[in-house]
Amino acid sequence: MSDASGAGGDAAGSGRHLRTIAGQEIAFDGEGFFWDFDQWSEEAARELAVESGLEQLGEDHWKVIRFYREYFAYHRRAPLNRDIKKGTGFTLLELQGMFPGGLKEGARRLAGLPNPKSCN
Repeated sequence: MSDASGAGGDAAGSGRHLRTIAGQEIAFDGEGFFWDFDQWSEEAARELAVESGLEQLGEDHWKVIRFYREYFAYHRRAPLNRDIKKGTGFTLLELQGMFPGGLKEGARRLAGLPNPKSCN
């Protein structure tokens, strides 16, 4: 399982800490968002999903996660709710109910996007 210790936090006090997820050391911010978009993996998403109470990621979950990742990789920012609805075909209510924590705390985290507070 994951190592939730704050070991490896940086000296600058940014709240960054390292955790071992799916056998890889990954940096997270103080709210549990990926520090580096490129450290994400499907295995990490699966493990984090279980931690959040989502025992299995189905095809609908992966559709949303992949949309988030592709959108962010292209635009270098997270999609707006209307973009997610249009890109996935799900209603906002369906999307919010699909992930524990909804879109921000659930889908965005599992997709490996950075904290919305640190995005421009």
